[in-house]
Amino acid sequence: MKTTPATYFSDVEQCVDAILDKVGKRIVFGMPLGLGKPNHLANALYNRAKNDASISLRIMTALSLAVPKGTSDLERRFLEPFTQRIWGNYPALSYLDDLSAGQLPPNVEVSEFFMKAGVFLDNLVEQQNYISSNYTHIARDMLANGVNVLSQLVARKVIDGQTWLSLSCNPDVSPTIIPLLREMEAQQGCKVAVIAEVNNNLPFMYHDAMVPDSTFDMVIDNPAYDYTLFSTPNMTVEMADYMIGMGVSALVKDGGTLQIGIGSLGDAIAYSIILRDQQNATYQSVVADMDIMGRSGELVRQIGGTGPFEKGLYGSSEMFVNGFLELYKEGILRRKVYGDVILQRLLNEGKITEAVTPALLEALVVHEAVHPQLGPADVAYLQKFGVLRDDVRLVDRHLHTADGLAIEADLADDAALRQINAHCLGRTLKGGILMHGGFFLGPKNFYDALNAMTEEQSKQIGMTTVDNVNHLYGNQVLKALQRKDGRFINTCLMVTLSGGIVSDGLEDGRVVSGVGGQYNFVSMAHALQDGRLVMMLRSCRVKDGQAVSNIVWNYGHMTIPRILRDIVVTEYGIANLRSKSDKEIIAALLNIADSRFQADLLAKAKGAGKIPADYQIPERYRNNLPEVVEAKFRAYREAGCFPPYPFGNDFTEEELILAKALKGLKAKMARKVGTMSGGILNVIKGGEVPARALPYLRRMKLDNPVTFKDKVVQSLLITELVEAGHA
Repeated sequence: MKTTPATYFSDVEQCVDAILDKVGKRIVFGMPLGLGKPNHLANALYNRAKNDASISLRIMTALSLAVPKGTSDLERRFLEPFTQRIWGNYPALSYLDDLSAGQLPPNVEVSEFFMKAGVFLDNLVEQQNYISSNYTHIARDMLANGVNVLSQLVARKVIDGQTWLSLSCNPDVSPTIIPLLREMEAQQGCKVAVIAEVNNNLPFMYHDAMVPDSTFDMVIDNPAYDYTLFSTPNMTVEMADYMIGMGVSALVKDGGTLQIGIGSLGDAIAYSIILRDQQNATYQSVVADMDIMGRSGELVRQIGGTGPFEKGLYGSSEMFVNGFLELYKEGILRRKVYGDVILQRLLNEGKITEAVTPALLEALVVHEAVHPQLGPADVAYLQKFGVLRDDVRLVDRHLHTADGLAIEADLADDAALRQINAHCLGRTLKGGILMHGGFFLGPKNFYDALNAMTEEQSKQIGMTTVDNVNHLYGNQVLKALQRKDGRFINTCLMVTLSGGIVSDGLEDGRVVSGVGGQYNFVSMAHALQDGRLVMMLRSCRVKDGQAVSNIVWNYGHMTIPRILRDIVVTEYGIANLRSKSDKEIIAALLNIADSRFQADLLAKAKGAGKIPADYQIPERYRNNLPEVVEAKFRAYREAGCFPPYPFGNDFTEEELILAKALKGLKAKMARKVGTMSGGILNVIKGGEVPARALPYLRRMKLDNPVTFKDKVVQSLLITELVEAGHA
């Protein structure tokens, strides 16, 4: 491992010069996914290559993020004030702008492992250069493609006089790949450069994310380069999302482990878990209205529950999302795990608690975690986990306390043990972790909350590598103990009636997003004796104005094969597919399909001979319709449950009203002007503008329209506001 000091730069262009001097003009540049990209360095390096054709630059990364700009003049008017407020001085990725426009120079190539969902479906360069890889194989695949420059965004802190850098949002891959690059450098003479770009807005995270600055060859550190972190504003949670979240929440076992993802479905799960814990009477009422126990009671009783969380949950997820932070705030994410097999097993079995007692010390001796005659390693172990106080010192086989006592360090001696129990024990175990994550990305208030945490609170979040989080290899026994009753919850696009999962691509070969870590969690759910995989699926989608089922007979692309099927949840219920026969799988999935498509799906299954010819879908499952769900739960929403934004949002009240009006306006804009009502035409001709509409029109710069087009748009927008009662 490198120990020489890093070279610091306050000028990013000088850092680019140093990179070229060190590795030459053939650069394969690796960056983390999402938030952890060093945008200033990436842009400087890309622009240097763009202006110098002798430089060969290949950028390898995932999830390149762009501030939304809008595709029409109306969308831009709405978005510009919002984006300025939320993304501030976030520097756009220059290569992403050119890639999106099809204008990459011939000496630059971009290869991504994961793309923003659906954005690049028609981008030939992105589709052709996409690299399909499990998240845990990213380090391997970057090395195979010749990565020689690696860089990421970091936080910086001086602790006890030493400068430390935190990989913060992205310790997912770098700690795995950097030692391999150093080995190549030392043994094969490869020229590599590892660079950090400091951003003082980035939360400083501890544990595996915390590294000395000597880890890097170069560090770019200039407060002028601090920029607004890229945030992902909370999305609206629709009723279908909430119903899926309710189903999932009943499969989560008290005292267990949770993995969830970003977006509205992740928020729906977190909200439902909080509802279950803190408003259980309301939760039970919703469970009854959804008939969860009537349809899936046996499974819920076996692996989940509907009662409050007495033991709490532990989070283990490749992505540390805002939903976990909300569970932490509400005191539900509170089951701590510890980095020791014996200690964790004793906790799991209920033989000890987190309170440090003489019985706990005795249990550690009985289970041979420490020797009766305490040596330096035993004392270090006991102090690491808070069993012995930090101020206790082992000298000449005696434990010396802060108040001057010297006690023989022999737990087999009754008199010494009584003295140790009385004067040397701590109060509670320390070093426990509530949440392990590989990377994070979220809304602005998520970053604000992390930055506001005390050091003690921050240390309860263990940011680590995907090798640690996404599979069981390496210390499998401990990981299995920590992840007891693991519920690994993922999202997919479609499910076939045989149980195959479509998550990342279309049958014509185009990639929607990427595999990411999904397969890793699928595999882990099956490997753990008490683990379960839960795939979430909206039962249908709208395509070309028509509803289309997301439960299909078959499909030309598969992400997860049917041999790894487990549980599927739609807004209509839960299908338990594990260990079931083909006819049982088909029947279970038909029960949670939208009823508009059940007959056709059943006919196809019968036509293939995969279900008995006389099989009929039970009556209780034949009314799976959106309007039925909406009617059932309208009362809950009116009572304040299931809000559109359960964990807040970045929009002003004015923007929320405008967003809804613009959604309706978009449909009207597709019609011809001649179809508008006489009232609208009167406004175009100079009719009076309602006073209540003026703030919204000013926000959209439509309060004084000049062109005929703007007058039409103003009129349509006023109509939407009037119909919604806002004008």
